Amino acid sequence: MAQFDVYANPSESAEKGIPFVVVLQSDLLDALATRLVMPLATLEFADKVPEKLCPSVMVNGQKLRALAHYAAPVPVRSLRQMVGNLSSQSHLLITAMDVVLSGI
Repeated sequence: MAQFDVYANPSESAEKGIPFVVVLQSDLLDALATRLVMPLATLEFADKVPEKLCPSVMVNGQKLRALAHYAAPVPVRSLRQMVGNLSSQSHLLITAMDVVLSGI
């Protein structure tokens, strides 16, 4: 499981508006039983949000919003279906987390 891998949302109750999550956690922490993930929401679900906090990313041709303020740990065993990787867009995700941490 690599940093910035994208997985199908393990939460069935939220998968309609938030179909995917992206792993933020460094590969150096692979021994842990959890991964810090950021939800990736449909544009309809996350309509009016600040762009720097919730940047647009592309996953398999679908434009989604990364919801940095909802980043949370999930058990590794719940991340089952990998659908892509956002390494090429990682700067957007890191900037969004900086906004959460520093407010800038």
